[in-house]
Amino acid sequence: MKAVAVRHVLFEDLGLIEPLLESRAYEVSYLEAGIDELARGMEEADLLVVLGGPIGVGDSAAYPFLDEEIGALARRLESGGRTLGICLGAQLIAAALGAKVRPTGRNEIGFGKLDLTPAGLRSPLAALEGVPVFHWHGDEFEIPQGCEGLASTEGFPNQAFSRGEQVLGLQFHIEADLRYLERWLIGHSAELAAAGVDPVSLRLDSAACAVQLESAAHEVLGGWLDS
Repeated sequence: MKAVAVRHVLFEDLGLIEPLLESRAYEVSYLEAGIDELARGMEEADLLVVLGGPIGVGDSAAYPFLDEEIGALARRLESGGRTLGICLGAQLIAAALGAKVRPTGRNEIGFGKLDLTPAGLRSPLAALEGVPVFHWHGDEFEIPQGCEGLASTEGFPNQAFSRGEQVLGLQFHIEADLRYLERWLIGHSAELAAAGVDPVSLRLDSAACAVQLESAAHEVLGGWLDS
């Protein structure tokens, strides 16, 4: 089976997901957004993972490949292809399903717990109850029609959604391998400075949360892959 990941920035990769895929006999490859031709690779994947990045759904005038990506996602979702979206990836899936995605003018960066909905508690996300997850976003999506909302936080009421067992969108970064957090801190240093977020605090919080979060992430992602 082929698992294809659409990557928007090099250090926001599959992280914890990749060994889970390899252990399930997936052949893993990447499509580099803005460089590779996306549509054919996305359509041929048995599993598609659309990863995060610092741009937004509304930035297509500056980054025209976003329109191609949303169009290819819409076709894939219409055909029932299994698809996982993380942060920007979830926002792109929401847009492809006709939901509104917009900047909020604020940021949620750091570690914090989710409030799971009843549907979330029945889903693989139940393993995240009481576990601080890694947030790094400023845009928000509405829950697409025909999907179930799974989780929220006080500042971002739509943190996750699913459509059956085929589509899962996550606003937070469950995939991030926190051993490599420094890549994020360096790569997004300008955003951290603009938001007034101290990288020293993020390092300390990461060290406190990493073991519990990695274990829960494996349970969530493995449960979804096997569902």
